[in-house]
Amino acid sequence: MSKRACRQCQTKQTGALAVLALLALCGCSSTGDLGRLNPAPVDDYIHAWVGEAAAARVGAPVSAFNLTEDELTLRDLAFPLIEPPYDRQRWDQVVYEWGDKHSFQKELWNYNPTSYYIHLQNYLDRSTATRYSRIIDDIRNDIVRLEPFYAVARRVADLDRRRAATMAEVTDLGPAERYNAQARIAENSLVIAWVNTSLSQRCASYRFAIEHLAIAEPAFAAGEADRLLTELTQQIAAYHVDVIAAPRYAYASAPAVVVAQRPRRGVPTQ
Repeated sequence: MSKRACRQCQTKQTGALAVLALLALCGCSSTGDLGRLNPAPVDDYIHAWVGEAAAARVGAPVSAFNLTEDELTLRDLAFPLIEPPYDRQRWDQVVYEWGDKHSFQKELWNYNPTSYYIHLQNYLDRSTATRYSRIIDDIRNDIVRLEPFYAVARRVADLDRRRAATMAEVTDLGPAERYNAQARIAENSLVIAWVNTSLSQRCASYRFAIEHLAIAEPAFAAGEADRLLTELTQQIAAYHVDVIAAPRYAYASAPAVVVAQRPRRGVPTQ
């Protein structure tokens, strides 16, 4: 084989590997084809940064303790409810899943109720039906995510109460152990609070998008989108919350932290 032919063969192989690598990155997204949910990420620590970011946001310390399986799952299930829906289809989603892009982490705290609608309108090459389908799929995905997240959140909150009770009884607990235990309790609570806030903001964004799209591009699908948003809002309201105080040493000016309790079905929307 000539040197020129070898170079052409190597170029083709390199291109094929690049395509495979791109496909692998795309496969890490939390949303699959046609807006359907993919299973949770297989790597145990891909979303460990969520708790750290929640703590850092209010100046709280990060615990040095290992994360339990429930605490890891809490962070895995929290991320899709914190991440903007329109970021789920990014080709570089794996970078965001790992929290490696710090500008993305900062954007998570900058809420703008119009961003979701603006994103829909920027789909210049797509039809009105596609825009409504996107809203409907995003709301349905959030509805599906609620119960798994809050089931784990209740379990983590209950275990943290037991942890706090045990600390009160252990007489030979060292300062470092007590510090890290309290930091982890606050960290878990802040993750839950972050999701609660994100869900409230998300519903407002969906409402803005549906109302303005119904004016700009009226379609019968607006009724289905509105019905699903009402269902999402009611399910969120059905999860009763109690307000508890995080350890005072952790941060001075942070708001109260909410911990999810068992849902009360049939509670009307406020």
